[in-house]
Amino acid sequence: MKKLSRLLAVVLAIVLVAVTFAACKPATDDPSKTNDPAGNPTEPPYVGPDTLVVGYSRFSGKFSPFFATTAYDQDVAGMTAVGLISTDREGNVVYKGIEGEKRMYNGTEYTYTGLSDVTETINNDGTVDYNIKLRKGVKFSDGKELTADDVLFSIYVYCDPAYTGSTTFSTLPIVGMAEYRANMATVSSLIIKDGREGTSDLYTAEQRDAYWAAFDKALVDLGQDITDYVMANYTSYAEARFGITEDELKNNEKLHVAFGMRMWGFGAKGEDGTFTTSDGKNFDLVNSFPTTQDYADAIHAAYGDDPAGIEAEAANSPFASFVEKELADKANELAKAVPVGESAANISGIVKVNDYELNIKMSEFDAVAIYQLGITVSPLHYYGDASKLDVANNSFGFPKGDLTSVKAKTSAPMGAGAYTFKSYENGVVLFERSENYYLGTPKIRFIKFQETDDADKVPGVTSGLFDVTDPSFNDTAVTAIKKANSNGEITGNIITTNTVDNLGYGYIGANATTVCVKGEPDSAASKNLRKAFATLFAVNRDKSIQSYYGERAAVIQYPISNTSWAAPKPNDEGYELAYSKDVDGKQIYTATMSLDEKIAAAKTAAIGYLKAAGYTFDEASGKFTAAPEGAKLTYEVIVPGDGKGDHPAYGILSDTKEQLKSIGLDLEINDPSDSNVLWDALDAGTQNFWTAAWGAAVDPDMYQVYHSSNVVGLPNSSESNHYRIQDAQLDDLIMKARKSADHAYRKGVYKQCLDIIMDWGVEIPTYQRQNAVIFSTERINLDTLTPDITTFWGWMNDIQNLEMKSAN
Repeated sequence: MKKLSRLLAVVLAIVLVAVTFAACKPATDDPSKTNDPAGNPTEPPYVGPDTLVVGYSRFSGKFSPFFATTAYDQDVAGMTAVGLISTDREGNVVYKGIEGEKRMYNGTEYTYTGLSDVTETINNDGTVDYNIKLRKGVKFSDGKELTADDVLFSIYVYCDPAYTGSTTFSTLPIVGMAEYRANMATVSSLIIKDGREGTSDLYTAEQRDAYWAAFDKALVDLGQDITDYVMANYTSYAEARFGITEDELKNNEKLHVAFGMRMWGFGAKGEDGTFTTSDGKNFDLVNSFPTTQDYADAIHAAYGDDPAGIEAEAANSPFASFVEKELADKANELAKAVPVGESAANISGIVKVNDYELNIKMSEFDAVAIYQLGITVSPLHYYGDASKLDVANNSFGFPKGDLTSVKAKTSAPMGAGAYTFKSYENGVVLFERSENYYLGTPKIRFIKFQETDDADKVPGVTSGLFDVTDPSFNDTAVTAIKKANSNGEITGNIITTNTVDNLGYGYIGANATTVCVKGEPDSAASKNLRKAFATLFAVNRDKSIQSYYGERAAVIQYPISNTSWAAPKPNDEGYELAYSKDVDGKQIYTATMSLDEKIAAAKTAAIGYLKAAGYTFDEASGKFTAAPEGAKLTYEVIVPGDGKGDHPAYGILSDTKEQLKSIGLDLEINDPSDSNVLWDALDAGTQNFWTAAWGAAVDPDMYQVYHSSNVVGLPNSSESNHYRIQDAQLDDLIMKARKSADHAYRKGVYKQCLDIIMDWGVEIPTYQRQNAVIFSTERINLDTLTPDITTFWGWMNDIQNLEMKSAN
């Protein structure tokens, strides 16, 4: 279950929640306290009408625009910051942010502004120039002006060889980038490379020993962290996976580590009640129990001294953060990058033109580059050292390879955003509005981000504890919301609900190399085999998705998120339902067919595909009796339904299984209680069919998921092409689209790509679900909420305009 947790979000959705205040209770000057009815200061939950409290999952306290490792921590930093480049409600870049650009959305014209104007020029030699002009007069919260020096400083931090944050700015094809980062390595990476007994002129024996001592202690910390995460989220699986009740587990702390190891795949409980760790230790769970040290030993046995491998097991916090914590005052010196050869003193393609203008030259066009340029601009004088800024002598606010000053401010962010960070205490982050925000001083004075559990979110708004939150939009939440409102709807007198499509989609995948004929994944016979299954999967989608999600999700027809501008729309030329044609290219369905008639037509089409694939069909029995070379009559599908069918695609698979059985084939549904079964199969490339969901990005680039070079197991692969599709035409189209700046052209090319993917029969798009944010109708002035919230335009946009309703 190691991959159930995701530390970094592809797209960050900011969630706000507000602690309630009682009518007519004036706020005190101290934002951490308010007055009771008698006028006496008291502690929260009472707050004044000028405070919005934000309900969040747990923070790790790394509130840095450079080094935040969770989406929640990144949101804290984001409250205080501004981005270099803006986007609109559809995720499109705003090129004229200073003047503002007028764009239509949903029948309304909106004006989008930002920090800069950006000009993108594709030169005759294939290079690309990005000229960035900054808005003058923008100030950080401390009153100092934001200039090109701050942008330059921020860029060099992101590009520094010692930088270990999540931003991938340094991967851009900027001229001189490779030379600047060449032949530099962090002290800790050299120690890791050389091992526990290694020696080098670039580090001392004391530093080496300090690192490995911290490494060993961090393994114990990681074991405890995983255990805490499991106990906070998965105790409901106690009976199914551990053979005891949830209450028995919760009430016996000695069992917690064993359960944490079981859920993460590092141990198993036998039928006799004993527990065996993955590295062979045995415990009777009566007189002996595994400890976090045992957990650490099991992780080390699996990965050795490989921190990158261990990182895959992280739950609440990354393994690297525990190593850093255990290193204490040694952390900074081991994090420094030192030269191991010649390295350029600057990035030649980045030029400061004047105090408000920069030019960035790239060696080639990259469609996603414009988005990656939209970095957070952080103040040099706060995160760096203004005395070390000397561009002419290649000094950019800190010594190359030494980010000590930047890391020193990790727990207290500062920028030019709408709010200033005040404190983080007792699970609450406190912000106060910035009088210097360039889009105007926010109307709400204080905002609190308060840690809370998902189960408490809807009740919190209903009871008056919260003003805004983002509950998991499941049946329980919907029922509670409707019950709270007098009209029985999800929007009413108590709660107002806003839903947007999730930036991603669910799918059923097929492995082209294990579901094929004669070992030829790209043959017509192999494609027909996979399309036989795909046709039946597709016809069963509507019923199952409606049953699982109701109105909270919709069936999609192409393997791309509907939130993308590149997604085919029903009115587009060539648009059609997924797998709705037979082997001869004829439409399977008519508009007047009932579901039963559609299923019958789909089964007939599947029979046609299987015959074309070379399967032997007995007309008398109406069943297939033999498979062609390399194919089978039985295939497996893995669905991570926690061993109890709890997955939106489970109904699709169950119905398809019965339909295949009626024609002589078998679909074995593997619903493991441990989702590692799926992830391990995908990593090994042994799966037949499986179900999962993709997270998407603003740009629809298909390189990582579908390009032949990324097939799992290939050298230098990103190992993200689990379909194992290798198609030269598809590869060529992906690269052509990636090198164009023309959206209309790219959309047309991506439609060709999608058609090729569907023709291979390796992916069956299933659903696009919704996310929800709920607001207190009673306490927030919703007329001041930014209108037309979208996947790319959250309710925190225009936060400076948001108001609370006046107290009575």
